[in-house]
Amino acid sequence: MSVPDHAIDLDIEVPFHDCDPLFVVWHGRYFQYLQIAHSALLRSHQLDVPDLIALGYRMVVTDTRCRYTFPLTFGDIVRVQAWFTSATPCLRVAYTLRNLTKHRVTARAYTVTATTDRDGNLFAQTPDDIRSRLPL
Repeated sequence: MSVPDHAIDLDIEVPFHDCDPLFVVWHGRYFQYLQIAHSALLRSHQLDVPDLIALGYRMVVTDTRCRYTFPLTFGDIVRVQAWFTSATPCLRVAYTLRNLTKHRVTARAYTVTATTDRDGNLFAQTPDDIRSRLPL
């Protein structure tokens, strides 16, 4: 799989509070790591939450999937890589999570977000003033 130039890389050290009693990261925490990378990716294109609010928009998650392939454990360094794959009809972001400590891909994931106006009315397509900021 080729990763585009606009992808961001974010390294996170797995904290103790993300782990179960066996020191393995609880599966739900992966979505927290995805959200941190998602925010960094949007921020790199001036589309972070304050930017969206200033434009009169909100984004809501409509679909997500995470395929786990190797566990993360306490103290591991995970690199979360995120990039845009599509902007229409909704914004889709793909992710690869790599366990840098153990040199393994630990998960692959995606999220899909739809755009609403400030009153929660859903747009059928990602608005042009958002799409114009994307490298797609």
